[in-house]
Amino acid sequence: MLQASQPLELPQPIEPLGPKPFELEQLDLERLGLEQLVFEHPGLNLRLQPRWLDHEQADALLQELLSNVAWKQEHIRLFGRVHPLPRLTCWIADPGCAYRYSGLQQVVEPWTPALQALRTEISEFCGCAFNSLLLNLYRHGRDAMGCHADDEPELEASAAIASLSLGSRRTLRFKPKSGSGLAAQSQSFALELNHGDLLVMDPPTQQHWLHGLPRRTRIESPRINLTFRRVRG
Repeated sequence: MLQASQPLELPQPIEPLGPKPFELEQLDLERLGLEQLVFEHPGLNLRLQPRWLDHEQADALLQELLSNVAWKQEHIRLFGRVHPLPRLTCWIADPGCAYRYSGLQQVVEPWTPALQALRTEISEFCGCAFNSLLLNLYRHGRDAMGCHADDEPELEASAAIASLSLGSRRTLRFKPKSGSGLAAQSQSFALELNHGDLLVMDPPTQQHWLHGLPRRTRIESPRINLTFRRVRG
């Protein structure tokens, strides 16, 4: 899966990051045969590997997950009313890795052989021993995710979060947390994530920034996002 990339198309932020220019550095990773982009800004550390999976590999994994994952429709209560989440989810983890977010206790599903192999490769690539995985299925562009940070107390704050995108191209928006002290010097920005792209959010990103997936009503095809995490032991 770690293969040389094709000629790189740089993702263009939809909005400027702030008064200080957004630092985008293309690293020389000739030893690995990879091209990687690093995004750095106060409180923000992102690594983007375009086409981490080639098109054939990404297609095969997408079909595997659509067919064989135990997708669940979760519901949340807001202002006294119960609403379905605008996406399907699945939590896969090692035994004992409990996780709760948005008031929902996740049911732990076992690793499939394909996802176990993928975990090994992504852990080696990121330099982090991931023990859990949250999958989100956005069935179409009307499914979405509000702005949030992956900063639940169960998660290891010193560990990266690796996000693999499959399927439809979607926009991932970032904005500084209002109480982080960065709001005055940083503006929102966005990245376009494509089929097979791997985005690594390194610390302390979750402490200072929010991210979310807005609706795109014209999109009718699915997107799956796999976020590998490390839950506290």
